[in-house]
Parts: sequence; structure tokens; C-alpha cells
Amino acid sequence: MTPIYLDYAATTPIDPEVREAMLPYLKSCFGNPSSSHQFGQQALEGVENARRMVAELIGAVPGEIVFTSGGTESNNTAIKSVCFTEQKKGSHIVTTAFEHHAVLCPCRFMEKNGFHVTYLPVGSDGVVDPEDVHRALTEKTILISIMHANNEIGTVQPLKEIGKLAKEKGILFHTDAVQTVGHIDLNVRDLNLDFLSLSAHKLYGPKGVGALFIREGVPFEPLLHGGGHERGRRSSTHNVPGIVGLGKAAEMAKAGLSEESDHVRMLRDRLWQVLQSSISGIHLNGSRKYRLPNNLNISIEHVEGESLHMNLDMEGIAVSTGSACASESGLPSHVLRALGLIPELARGSLRITFGKYTTNTEIKTVEEKLPRIVKRFRDMAAF
Repeated sequence: MTPIYLDYAATTPIDPEVREAMLPYLKSCFGNPSSSHQFGQQALEGVENARRMVAELIGAVPGEIVFTSGGTESNNTAIKSVCFTEQKKGSHIVTTAFEHHAVLCPCRFMEKNGFHVTYLPVGSDGVVDPEDVHRALTEKTILISIMHANNEIGTVQPLKEIGKLAKEKGILFHTDAVQTVGHIDLNVRDLNLDFLSLSAHKLYGPKGVGALFIREGVPFEPLLHGGGHERGRRSSTHNVPGIVGLGKAAEMAKAGLSEESDHVRMLRDRLWQVLQSSISGIHLNGSRKYRLPNNLNISIEHVEGESLHMNLDMEGIAVSTGSACASESGLPSHVLRALGLIPELARGSLRITFGKYTTNTEIKTVEEKLPRIVKRFRDMAAF
């Protein structure tokens, strides 16, 4: 049986066209783009073409794109840069309690260094209230960092309203858009963003490469110092094949965004309808309305998500559990706890995420196998 991959929120396979675009830069176009000879200039052309394609995808201009090693570096760079450049103005950061750890951890690091962070709650639907953001602001607030869509439950946040507020107050605004870039419409101007983080491997590109949008004119202090690459904003020799792959993935995402969105939404809605009718005590986590089209996060009563995850894997179906325990705490995911789920439901959750390669036949297999697995566990528990 061919394995079924339904964990696209964790990573996506590299698109064959992306791989083909990268190959020349792993063979003949191997120069260092900082070199002035023809080998270097050939590599530089690939980097700058990619910069243009990433900029076009998010509504930026090429000079506002800085290539990084991925979403984690981009998030760390944005947060720490604001703290360094704006510390004379204030020391307060506003974020949410269910951000990715690549935002939460640098915020906690800055707390150890004298900054104050407000971690806003979200509603039971997983959406932050812009009024809560407004109420949290003080004269010392220098940064608002709120993810565009949550990586576990897929809820899309009201960035347009928050961005308008940030602009009115003169506060810098950052978003972790790793889950949304290339999957839903996004324009940094419309959202009044100053910083945006993205990662190639979430949109059918290679791992180990990403980008940070930095709005032109925003004060900036680099995270990495050295040879002054990326106009002094990120020192390190360019990962040319990876950057070229990101550029190609961005170009393809812009062209196919609407088609993929319709495809995955149809599969998600179909699976949810079938599971609702075939499994009692099943719950949708997060908002149905304000949600990524490829995300289905569910909780099932009287079964543990980790057990379901392992048994689906044995059946050749790869999904993710939303109840992965954090460190040694033994607690469910901080995201599910932020929704206020009772422990039983939080531990009985699964994240199923779809992509452009997901087929109707694959979804039919899940529709058949998951209810059987749930029934088996419940029958065993009854003894």
C-alpha cells in the first residue's frame, strides 16, 4: 500500500519543478553570489530572481526581502531587532498565548533581558480579539507580534484590523506567516505589516531556507553579523540552491493559489462531514469560518490522539497529533490549552492537513480506517 501523507502543515514535499529549478545551482551554477566573476554573477542572478518572486507573492518590493534559514530565524530576527532598535522608546511586546515556539521563546528570552511581554488569550474558536490587543497597548509598547494562522488548528487571525491599530499607534507589527504564505491571499501593504516571516518548506520548497520581509524605512539591527551580506541585514554566504527553490515555489504558489485552495477545502469539508456522521463524540477545534482551507483539527472523546496517530501510521496514514506533550510537563499542546479544551479532548486530538497532491482516494481511505480504529479503542476500553 502506498503511504498517505496528510501532514502538510509540518512540511510539504518539494515540487518537481522546484527541484528542477534548483539542480543547475547544485551543478554548474555553483558560484558564490558575492564574487564578481562570471560564476558569482550567475549565482547572484538566481538569488535576485528569487527575491523578486518572493516579493511579488506577498505584495512587497524586492529590496524588502531578506533571505534566512527559515521561519525560526526570521521570527527571532524580527523580534530581537525591534527590541534592540526601539528600546529607548519602550520595552513592551504584545503577542498571543498560542504562538509558535519560534515566537514565544524569543519573547521569553527578551523578558530575561528586561522586556515585558503581554501574552493575550484567544477565544474558544482560536481567534484573538483586536479589542484585546488595543487594551493591552501602553505608551511603552514597541512591537505587536501575532501569527497569521495557527500551525495546529489553522485559525486565521484578523491581521487587517490589528495592523490598522498598530499603524495608528505607531507600533511596529510582525506576523509569523509560515502557514499562510502561498496558501491564502496575503498582501503586506493591506495588512500594514512591518515584518513578515515565511519558510520555503511549507510551500513545496526546500528545507533550511526562508525569508523575512522588512518594510522599507523600518529601523533594523541584524541577528547575524559578519560579511555584510543581504545589504548588511543577514551575514552568511547565501544558500543559493535553496533560495532559488524558494523563489520557484513562490512563483508557482502565486499562479496556483486559488486552484489549490479550492482543492484542499473540498477534501477537508468532505472528510469532516463523513467523520461527523461515522464517529460519535467528535469535535472540531478552532473556528470553522476563519480557518485555513487545508486544516482539520479534531478531538475525539474517549480515545487518545497519540494512540490514533500511531495506529493510523501503522495503516500507512501520516497525520499529526495535536496533543504532543511539551517537554516534561505531560500537558497537551499549549495551543489546545489556550482554547480552554478539557484535558480529555485536548489529548484526543488529531491534526489532518491537506496539500495539492492529496487525492480523493486517499481521503476515502481515511474515511474508512479512522472510524474503525476509534471503534476498536472504545471497544477495548469497555472491557
